[in-house]
Amino acid sequence: MAAVKRFEELIAWQKSQDLAVLIYDKFQKMKDFGYRDQICKAAISISNNIAEGFERNSNKDFARFLNIASGSCSETRSMLYLAKKLNYINDNDQNILLEKGNEVSKIISGLRKAINK
Repeated sequence: MAAVKRFEELIAWQKSQDLAVLIYDKFQKMKDFGYRDQICKAAISISNNIAEGFERNSNKDFARFLNIASGSCSETRSMLYLAKKLNYINDNDQNILLEKGNEVSKIISGLRKAINK
């Protein structure tokens, strides 16, 4: 297996970008601007931290930024539970978005374990 040379090759980055697009699509017309801005910022932060950490060219720094990305993913998922309780999204939308968020979390966790070896 060839070494990853660019953050764009990382599945974690790709999947987190996909999640951010889904979040934006779902909440773009929301009138609760504070909620909308917060969930969008959290979702964007996931892929941005993966990219920034990768570009640091140090496993220690990369692991630190992956921890931040993981936290942002948890924040995004937490806000999806709140969105359902506030009736901003239905059960189906919540399930789809949480599934994607959980997938991203697992991939980030696996990546952290791989670089800490």
